[in-house]
Amino acid sequence: MRNNLIALIAILTAAVQANAQQLPVARPADLPAASATVAAPAAVAPVTVAVPTAAANIAVPAPVSVAAPVVVAPATSVAAPAAPVTAPAVLAAPVTYPAVPAVPAYYPGYPAAPAVNPWMQYAPPPTFPSFGFNPMNMMGGMGGNMGPNQGADLPPYTMRRPVTQEEKKQLMQMALPMMTGFMGMRMPDSMNYFAMKVKAKPGLSFDEVRDSLFLRANQLNVKKVGENLMWKDFQAVLEDKSAPRIEVYSFCDINVGREILKISPEFVVFLPCRVTIMEDADKQIWVMMLDWNPDWVTGFKERLGLTDKLWNGARDLYTRMADMVHAAANGDL
Repeated sequence: MRNNLIALIAILTAAVQANAQQLPVARPADLPAASATVAAPAAVAPVTVAVPTAAANIAVPAPVSVAAPVVVAPATSVAAPAAPVTAPAVLAAPVTYPAVPAVPAYYPGYPAAPAVNPWMQYAPPPTFPSFGFNPMNMMGGMGGNMGPNQGADLPPYTMRRPVTQEEKKQLMQMALPMMTGFMGMRMPDSMNYFAMKVKAKPGLSFDEVRDSLFLRANQLNVKKVGENLMWKDFQAVLEDKSAPRIEVYSFCDINVGREILKISPEFVVFLPCRVTIMEDADKQIWVMMLDWNPDWVTGFKERLGLTDKLWNGARDLYTRMADMVHAAANGDL
């Protein structure tokens, strides 16, 4: 339509120009009266003005159709990568927890452990929740070499790089929701979980329990290397005469200690091994130590970088320490 209008205007303009060329050049007086109508081309002006207006109206819809692709519908497909996050659920199959065996009743008045671990009964299958960061990134370089044999090629007593407080905080923040959430653990619960404790037989005195501990340590060739009589400091320094009697004794097997420190010199912060004898709120006597049963990591010995010599030595030392605890609680002399 636009082309037709332009062509019409061109024809009219050419006609006007042709007529203008054919008119004789004459004075105004010589022009016939009808010549006043020669201004007819002025009537064409509205037509020329209307053409661009119409053309503008026609051109307006064109940008509207161009704007249509602005609708970014594919944006919803960006959520597709979220699907692989559920993939780690496949890892739940290998994670099997054997039934917790019933704990022997070493002392009366306390029930045996339930058939189901109370800390794991509400545990969901292992997943990878969103922490706002990749927890694996913070572990890079912690152990020097990464992988199943990390540190295997390092010289004995090689120190790893110091772990920053931020890295430690991130690791704890990742573990605490599990412990305090569905496991329902509080600080006393977690300490109880890592304590091997046996109540002394009724009728035994504190000194008899202590003497039995020392005697069994000598029989098993475990050297006593220190002691901390905390209750005396409670009385002398804090003037607390009501505090129960608490005594902490340190023991060491230098052979096992050396093998541990060769692989991880940082382990020295846990040395030496300790056995505590203490009275509870009811003045009953307990013997306890940190429970570090090597059987907990069965199947992961190689991945932890434990040598056969260290593994066998640790199991032997743990057995002897546990024997000392039970001998003391039983008053074996």
